[in-house]
Amino acid sequence: MDEVKTTLGTVRGRVTSRDGTTIAYERYGAGPPLVLVSGALCTAASERPLAGLLAGRFSVVAYDRRGRGASGDTGPYAVEREIEDLAAVVGEAGSGAALHGVGTGGALALAAVAAGLSAGPVSVYEPPYSAEDAARHGRASALLDRGRRGAALDLFLAESDVPAEAWQGPEELVSTLAYDHAVLGDGAVPERRLAGVHARVLVVDGGASPEWTRRAARALTAALPRARHRTLTGQTHEVAPHVLAPVLEEFLSEERETSGAS
Repeated sequence: MDEVKTTLGTVRGRVTSRDGTTIAYERYGAGPPLVLVSGALCTAASERPLAGLLAGRFSVVAYDRRGRGASGDTGPYAVEREIEDLAAVVGEAGSGAALHGVGTGGALALAAVAAGLSAGPVSVYEPPYSAEDAARHGRASALLDRGRRGAALDLFLAESDVPAEAWQGPEELVSTLAYDHAVLGDGAVPERRLAGVHARVLVVDGGASPEWTRRAARALTAALPRARHRTLTGQTHEVAPHVLAPVLEEFLSEERETSGAS
């Protein structure tokens, strides 16, 4: 562990994953631990608005997934290594840390818990599974396999309902789209794997998101043994942090009360 406190009160640190990869993180606030797992083309910096809203009640840890931001990228890539990265961050955040993942970060959080990661309740916002069209996922994977990163980025942004001109991220993040596609597997909801997830899960989607995204959220909820579904009226995949934060606070507070009573 190597932590530095900034003038704004944010703690920045690094933790070493099982394969020796350095994973950078940021910590905000104090209270029960909560780890934010970012989605495609995002870093810990992407989570700062939400983390700031939650820091009054939780010790929030956001991290750079491997290959992003200040984290390393030891090859070859495997989803199992990303799960080990998350386990290392959870170990740093604190025992029983809750997880919140957006997009493919939600799929990664669920994959980690299904693989045996010991964590608290899990919330996810629109993991981009396709309930009936795995071909959508296959098109982007084929582009990445052929090295057509620009075309894969355009396809990803179009399917996420994000204008191409609105994305201003660094070029090097585009290569990590291949990692996100690996996390999603064939793109379908992994029902057999998720049947082994015993954590309580909140699946959230936006009422203004594409219909395929909402169908996938409902299919995901049905595949999880202890899940419930909530739709945020008027929200898209680019959910407003001030709308999402109170929903997460309510869910996590309920889970703490339930655990304390059991």
